[in-house]
Formats: sequence, structure tokens, C-alpha cells
Amino acid sequence: MEAAQTRARAKYIRIAPRKVRLVVDLIRGKRVGEALAILRLTPRGASPVVEKVVRSAIANAENNHNMDVNRLYIKEAYVDPGPTLKRFHPRAQGRAYSIMKRTSHITVVVAEKEEG
Repeated sequence: MEAAQTRARAKYIRIAPRKVRLVVDLIRGKRVGEALAILRLTPRGASPVVEKVVRSAIANAENNHNMDVNRLYIKEAYVDPGPTLKRFHPRAQGRAYSIMKRTSHITVVVAEKEEG
């Protein structure tokens, strides 16, 4: 039987997906308590955002699906690119360099660990 699972998403986060993936890769497959500890001690700008998404997924599992928080683990965690804000930076002699301000959609799926 498939274990129950639930998810949380944060969309349009103004951090490049490449940077967020470095943080998300650290917690994939870990128990939620361990994942939160890792995120709290990771010195990256995306850590607080990912931590918030993990806490939201835990709350969804507990309140909406009556799952046991002590048995939860991070089944899936991935980052998709959101829309890119295109900006221009003026340069010498009338030129302009483009600046891509990238956004991310962060998804975290938690599930209950099967006892056994």
C-alpha cells in the first residue's frame, strides 16, 4: 500500500533555482527533524525559505491528513524555475547589458515512514 503523503509549495521566490537546489539537495530523504536542523545550520540565503516550506508541509500533514509528525520524512524536494524578470543595466557608449532576475517554485513532499 502507498504511504500517505502531502506537500507544500512556495511559488515566485526571488532566488535563482540553481542556488535553491544546493539547499534542497541537503535535505532530500531525511527525517523532518533532521532536515530542519540541517536547514537551521546551513549558511545560505535560501535556507530560511526552504525551512518555511518544510514547516508548512509538516503542518499540512499534521492538520489536514492526521499524520504522525515523528514518522514523517522528506520524500521529494525539488525546485522548478519560475518566470524570469528581465532588467537592463546601462553600459558605456549607449549599450545595455541584460540582467536576468530568476525566480523559483519550491515543492516539498513529506510522507510517513513505513514501520518495519
